[in-house]
Amino acid sequence: MTRALHAFLLALRDLGSPRVLAILAQSVALTLLLLALAGAAIFFAARWAIDHWGWLDAAMRDMAGILVILGVIAGSWLLFRAVAIAVIGLFADGLVADIERRHYPAAAARAVDVGWGQSVRLALASLGRLIGGNLLALPLYVLLLVTGIGTPILALLVNALLLGRDLEAMVLARHPGRARFTRSARWPLGLLSAASFVVPIANLLAPLLGTAMAVHMLHLGNGNPER
Repeated sequence: MTRALHAFLLALRDLGSPRVLAILAQSVALTLLLLALAGAAIFFAARWAIDHWGWLDAAMRDMAGILVILGVIAGSWLLFRAVAIAVIGLFADGLVADIERRHYPAAAARAVDVGWGQSVRLALASLGRLIGGNLLALPLYVLLLVTGIGTPILALLVNALLLGRDLEAMVLARHPGRARFTRSARWPLGLLSAASFVVPIANLLAPLLGTAMAVHMLHLGNGNPER
């Protein structure tokens, strides 16, 4: 955990890099745009279905419309994590390259460029794992609702496990010959990243911070000094 906290603090300092700030702005804008488009599509499709079927009176249609809006808001909150991680996957190569050039130039010189096609595959794989993993855990989420706190705790643990794997894949894509993270490294990486998503406003930074943290954990784990 000490190594993970060190990597997290280094990732926070990376936020001052102009390149990192540019990637942050692009990834946040794209994430919010995708969520807005998906929400609008769901809303108008639901409204069309309600009006088309015509089996609700005017008052019930208004109530259904309110429920649809609330459902879209809740769905956007739940999907934000998955969409944000998938989006940062599209920008991960540039982000990782910038951090490595500034902190670990020797590793940057040995790295391979990740093409657009591979970035898209990594992003889709991340999205699939996050959605699939949470759908598998959904019955347990529902069962634990009666505890009041069990569901958010389990969600944090599940997403920590999934995020650790996703962030590892993003940084190892540039270093295909490197060994995978140990479980003791992957777990705190995922846990700190998942916890960042819980905090409002900070959750906008969470995908970028998680990726930067993974870069530092990869290279600090091999005795590289911070530069």
